Amino acid sequence: MKSNQDTTHFVAPLEETPLLATDAVKTDQAPLSLWADAWRKLRRRPLFIVSAVMILVILVVAFFPGLFTQTPPNDNCQLANSDGAPSAGHPFGFTFQGCDVYARVIYGTQASVMVGVFAVIGVLIIGVTLGALAGFYGGWIDAVIARLGDIFFALPLVLGALVVTQLPFFRENKSVWTVIMIIVLLAWPQMARLTRGAVIEVRNADFITAARSLGVSRIQSLIKHVLPNALAPIIVLATMELGVFIVLEATLSFLGIGLPGSIMSWGNDISAAQSSIRTNPAVLLYPAAALSITVLSFIMLGDALRDALDPKSRQR
Repeated sequence: MKSNQDTTHFVAPLEETPLLATDAVKTDQAPLSLWADAWRKLRRRPLFIVSAVMILVILVVAFFPGLFTQTPPNDNCQLANSDGAPSAGHPFGFTFQGCDVYARVIYGTQASVMVGVFAVIGVLIIGVTLGALAGFYGGWIDAVIARLGDIFFALPLVLGALVVTQLPFFRENKSVWTVIMIIVLLAWPQMARLTRGAVIEVRNADFITAARSLGVSRIQSLIKHVLPNALAPIIVLATMELGVFIVLEATLSFLGIGLPGSIMSWGNDISAAQSSIRTNPAVLLYPAAALSITVLSFIMLGDALRDALDPKSRQR
């Protein structure tokens, strides 16, 4: 027969394991929502602060160019100043046509930023709407939207723009709005696919089931409950795509299929600087630098938002 053996239990002294202090919960404070927690984290991130300040400056330049220069960008062009060096009142020098480079960079901000902002708005309207319907209802709606998106995914963005711009309507009506329409037409599938995935993750949550059991219709449930809880990845992608669309406008203008030459933009100035790149590289440097800084600002902001809104990085 086996004899019973004494079992010794080791218990740490209470003063060495302050459980009350470790597991204490503040009951007098309301829990932070995703957006409140994200804002608290963003305020402490230098990346967010720097990018936000840079974007604010860019937007002020775009909407109020007269605050930064009093020189008309086109009305004061003189061939005597062709490829001229920087001088008083003209810190960036002159273009081949004798126009002030600094004034053109300042006034070119408006068209480039305008294309990016309104293209993102259009992509959000179409992509979020179609992606939400596909993810929430599924079935044949999801299949049709998915196959339609696959058609656009198979077409490279720049190549698709080259094809679309040759259509009679776009070829005869070149403007800021036609460039925006082309970008929206070709770029919505990525937003739709992201929205579809975010909606699928949320649609079967307990609070959605509770809302449906209380008599909320499916469309009301989608608009009031599903979409607000699926906005985090959508906002991050929209922020990054704004910078991408500004680059796309510059690319199309550089290729001669974007904005007409009569509209000042960084892409047009970079394209026009090709003839002077060897004799006066500064004509190319300054609009290219403005474009790079703007795109970098939006990418930095998107990275900061992604880190703050990612549920996996939140402390539990």
